[in-house]
Amino acid sequence: MSQPDGAGVNRQSAIQIWNRLSPNLRGMMLMAFSACVVAVLHTIARALTAEYHAMQIAFFRTTVPLIFLIPMLMRQGRLSGTAWWHTTRPGMHLLRGVLGAIGMMTWFLSLSLIPVGDATAITFSVVIFASIGAVVFLGERVGPRRIAAIAIGLMGTLIIVRPDTDAINLGAIVALVSSVFWAATLLVVKVLARTESSPTIVFYASVYFTVFVTPFAIYFWKWPEPEDVALMVLVGVLALLGQLALTGAMRSGEATAVMPIDFTRLLWAAGIGYIWFGEFPDLWTWTGGAVVFASTLYITYRESRYRKPSVAEDPGPPR
Repeated sequence: MSQPDGAGVNRQSAIQIWNRLSPNLRGMMLMAFSACVVAVLHTIARALTAEYHAMQIAFFRTTVPLIFLIPMLMRQGRLSGTAWWHTTRPGMHLLRGVLGAIGMMTWFLSLSLIPVGDATAITFSVVIFASIGAVVFLGERVGPRRIAAIAIGLMGTLIIVRPDTDAINLGAIVALVSSVFWAATLLVVKVLARTESSPTIVFYASVYFTVFVTPFAIYFWKWPEPEDVALMVLVGVLALLGQLALTGAMRSGEATAVMPIDFTRLLWAAGIGYIWFGEFPDLWTWTGGAVVFASTLYITYRESRYRKPSVAEDPGPPR
């Protein structure tokens, strides 16, 4: 019998060590990895927007993951014996695709206008807007404590955007619009998840995102240098890794243990943005971001008491 080589033994040992960790610790580590990866990809995207239009970057962001995603879904379909492309809700998938595509395109546009740290702080408002939408459009009941959390989150968002200043920050407004559309996407996903499988939702979202962003990418297309092509592809690869890590984090650990680590996205974005561009969020951004995140964390905690959320198909904040 052949003996496993050194690399195989080390790989098995690493897997064993990983499996011995508590589910919450595994989830927290995966969330930290996701936060770091996402901050890096957003910083690269911001750097690329100095030479290329944001729609061209968004094209690579959605196309590259789709190329990797289809074989993964095909393999999962073979193992489960399910037709992951079959759907009974084509209209809802189309709506989710339109909303998500707008959310993604406006997000990349905001990265070309404001520092990565500022844009990241605004993304924490997605859960706030989704909570409001769930009450208005889905008829979800909400208690006084959750109403207070939503109100506090909106106040934090206003602190970041600061609409009373003399010069309106267009980038912050665009990032806020992106958050609203991502929140609307989450609501559609909630409806789809009642009847559709996670692979089906992921597949149609990826296809529609690519279809809708492609015409804009073609219109603004500028032939990139080889090294810039590599960076654009890297944006897509990092997006896929970040989403997979996020999904793994939420599957492994409890939301109340994992979600606080998501705040490190702001820390990573601020640090990497400062090193790369010399940009650092001001005190108002840190304060507003902390307020919004605290509100988001409380809402997540309240929801986790009543149901276990499924995030395999959730886009979450822009990633």
